[in-house]
Parts: sequence; C-alpha cells; structure tokens
Amino acid sequence: MAKHALVDRAREKTASAPKNARLTELGLLALAWIITSAFYVLAYLGAQGHMPPRLWAFLAAMVSISLLMHAAVRRYAPNASEILLPVATLLNGIGYVEIARWNPTSASYQALWFFVSAVALTVVLRVVRRVRDLDRYRYLTLFAAVGLLLAPLLPGIGLNLYGARLWVKAGPISFQPVEIAKILLVFFFASYFASNRELLSTPTQRFGSRNIVPPKVLLPILVAWGFAMAILGAENDIGFAMLLFALFMSLLWVTTGLKSYVVLGMGLLAGGAYVAAKYFSQVKVRVGLWLDPWSVAHMNYSHQLAYGWFSLAAGGVTGTGLGLGHSGNVPEITSDMIFAAVGEELGLLGLVVVIALFIVFVAEGFRIAQRAHSDYVRLTATGLSGSGPDRLVWSSGVGSRVNCPNGATTCWARRGGEVVAVTFD
Repeated sequence: MAKHALVDRAREKTASAPKNARLTELGLLALAWIITSAFYVLAYLGAQGHMPPRLWAFLAAMVSISLLMHAAVRRYAPNASEILLPVATLLNGIGYVEIARWNPTSASYQALWFFVSAVALTVVLRVVRRVRDLDRYRYLTLFAAVGLLLAPLLPGIGLNLYGARLWVKAGPISFQPVEIAKILLVFFFASYFASNRELLSTPTQRFGSRNIVPPKVLLPILVAWGFAMAILGAENDIGFAMLLFALFMSLLWVTTGLKSYVVLGMGLLAGGAYVAAKYFSQVKVRVGLWLDPWSVAHMNYSHQLAYGWFSLAAGGVTGTGLGLGHSGNVPEITSDMIFAAVGEELGLLGLVVVIALFIVFVAEGFRIAQRAHSDYVRLTATGLSGSGPDRLVWSSGVGSRVNCPNGATTCWARRGGEVVAVTFD
C-alpha cells in the first residue's frame, strides 16, 4: 500500500509540474508587461510632457501577442522552460520603448514583426514536436543555409546598403536572410558534431610524434564553414562572419572538450583578422574608425560612433531618465547603436540589468542543454542559446569602444523584424 501511495504521489507531482511552470511563465509575463508599460509611459511623459495618446492600444497589442505565444507554449510544449519567453518579451519591450522614442514609424513595424514572431512560434511548435526529429535533415539544412547566404548576391533581389550586401527585397518585404541561415547552421553543426563526436574527440592518426584527429573527419565541416565565410566575405558582412565563427568553434569545443580546438580557433581568428584588415576595404575603414574616430580621413563615417559614445557617457550611472536623452543625433540609434540609447536614458545600472537578462536567458538555455538526453539536442540547445545573445557581446563592445565596428546588433532590443522573429522562434 505504501509503495502504491508513493507511486501515485510521484505521478501527481510529475503531472502538476508543467501546469505550475506555465503559471510561473504567465506571472513573469505579467511582470514584463508592467515594466514595459511603465517604461513606455515614462518615456512619453519625459519627451512630450503628457500621457501617450493610444496607451490602451499599445497595452492590448502587447498583452494579446504575448498571450498568443504563451498559449502556443502551453498547448504544444507544456514542459518548456518558464523563463525564456518572459525574458525575451521584456527585452523586446525595452527595445520597443527606445524605438518608439526615436522612430515611431519603425516602432509600428516592430510591433507587426512581434506579431509575426508569435504566429511563427506557434507554427514551429505545432510542426516540430521534437527537436531531435530535425537531425534527419542534416544536409537539407546545410543546403538551405547556403542558399539563404547566397540570396543577397543575386541580381534583382539583393540590396547593397552601407557597404554590405545583406538584404533581400521581395516586393514590399525586405529582410536579412543570414539571420535564418544562422539558425539552420546551428542544426547542421549540431547534427554533424553529434554523429562524429567520438572521431572528433579521439586522435587516432599519427602526425610526427603526436596523434591528431583524422583530417577527413574535419574536412566536410571545414568546407561548409569556409564556404559560408567566403560568401560572407563577398557580402562584406563582418559581424555575421564573427558570429558564425564563434558558433562553429564553441560547438566544436562543447562536443569534444579538447583545448587544442580552442587554440586552433584563436589561431584561425587571428589569421582571419589579419587577412580581413589587409585585403577588405570595409574592415580597414572600421578599424580606422575604432582607433581614431576624430581623424579627418574618417570624418564622413565616424560621426555615428562618436555620437553614440557621447550618448553613452552622458547617461552616467543612473541615466538621464526615460524620454530625456539626446541620442537623436545618432543616425542608426534604434539598430546599430541601441546599446547607447539604453545606456543614456537608463544609465550604467540599466545596462547592467539588460545584460543580466541576457545572461539569465543564456544560463537557462545551457541548463536545458545539460538536461538533454541526446548529443544532438544538447548541442542544438547550446547553439541556439548562444547564437542570439552573442550579438550583445559584439554590439555592446562597439557601443563602449571595446572592439571595432562589426555590423552585429543586439537581438530583441533593436529595430529589425527578421532578428526579432528568428530569435523568438
């Protein structure tokens, strides 16, 4: 009797766990709504001196779209983490407030893409019931990713903006296909690394006095990586090239745990940086901007960086206050320099909170990866957890002058529908 009672109690506890997680998620979403609404009202009061005219429409849109995603998770993924959706929603809300502050037209498009993200999330959860099922489409995801990377180079649909050929325009819709390609490459890398883990981890071939991993094991993945990097070089997309390289090396290291791959990666990074700085004109210009933005030679290109740095410095520790900043002089304040906009009005403390939210997201993703029952799911969770927030490292480095401009932007918190849609899904 006692044994049966313990079994029944364990079953009840297991059955109630998903329900409790979804209730926690809903509560955290409500907290995100409150914070975003307060920020929106304060920003409007600070800038205009009165309440927002369509506050109820803003609240209704934010709550209804978030509830749509919550309902999709509750219906199709009841055992999913209760942390990820609220954190992403709050970061998106903070970004929306800054976008609405400086570019109301773009804010409308951002809200539309938030809705598209909710619909896409629902479709993905409905179609892909188990992540491990995607392992069967290894090379299909690779070919699709390569096709998307090549799309901006095609005449007629590819657009060259700001020295980089990243955009595809189809009628009234334009987007960056590299954002989708990045997710597909995560699936490919995870599948290949998982199926070849033992070969990648065990040096079995002699090279002089040392044992090394057979080159034939690394050849397909290096060819895929090299081809993608060559395409990105042709497109002048330095930021995505760095993100892809970091993704490739981190998944390889997680798969094998060998420090030699880290050393190899640092060597490839140093060599690639030297070649790029020497032979790519855009990289030369960006390094020059970073080293000496006040130079007359860079006067036509460096004003965005300089104004962004001034805005960030003006915020100090506590910020100027929402709606009281002066970042309007920064040309791309709602995309490339969103980090500076947040830093000016929310200060260093606000930036620390934003960074902490990203860290929570990554940590939760890694926790999911640790609990996975297969190498493929583990690597996929690791790659997806880091492939979005790693943008924060590069973009915040540009905003604080730690690293040179690279084109990477902060996911969720910046203007750009394809980034919001892909990172939510």
